[in-house]
Amino acid sequence: MIMWKRLLQSLYSPVHIARFRFHPIGKAISYVFFLSLIATLPIAIYFIISINKTIDSTRELLSEELPPFEVVDGILTSDEKKPIELIHPDVTILLDSTGTLTTDDVARYTNAVAFLKEDFSLVVNGHVQSYPYAVMQVDRFTNKDVYEFTRTLQSLLPIVISLSFFVLYFFTCTSKFLYVTVLAFIGLIFRGTLNKRGTYRHMWSISAYSITLSTIFFTIMESLQIVVPYAVALDWFVSVTILFASIKELPSMKEAG
Repeated sequence: MIMWKRLLQSLYSPVHIARFRFHPIGKAISYVFFLSLIATLPIAIYFIISINKTIDSTRELLSEELPPFEVVDGILTSDEKKPIELIHPDVTILLDSTGTLTTDDVARYTNAVAFLKEDFSLVVNGHVQSYPYAVMQVDRFTNKDVYEFTRTLQSLLPIVISLSFFVLYFFTCTSKFLYVTVLAFIGLIFRGTLNKRGTYRHMWSISAYSITLSTIFFTIMESLQIVVPYAVALDWFVSVTILFASIKELPSMKEAG
């Protein structure tokens, strides 16, 4: 049975999910990889679009509007006496040599580049990463050096994007497999409570398909850039509910005997 057909059936049919337990475990494992890829694509696409826009806008602002600054021994200095905020439709650049702003302040932006007193922060599509200047192992650099770096980074963008995608996909796969493993243990509890027949391998296979609806739902929401309240709780509730409904379709111990 092709992967897409199993995905469609897993969206609405606990009966089919229960039947999938007879498939080799390799099919369930490959299905989790498949779901992880689907879940990764919207984030990856927005990341690619955002990073391109961020780099272009950053270069423009660095060359035309950002005041001169330099970083010496891990500390940013400039002639500005208060934080500078340069707003562009695609990115906001922050410069603060006073120590007023923190990483939490930067995290409020959707796309931003922040040169703080002791840290460099990058926000792409709401996800913030912060790096102390000290770890860059450069004694001194200026805004001109940063501009030249953005030019180099743009030429290396295909490599950066590829590496970022594989890292993101790896972490998505890891979280999905942990998710399914925990669900499988919950499935064992349901199996005992409902007096149904099935091994842990069966519970794991059923759990792998039980996360389909929540995965597709949140993938669509991510694609539309819609924030879902209580997303984690809703995710678990939907998956556990489908898991329970699927286990109810298993033969009982009496019927098996």
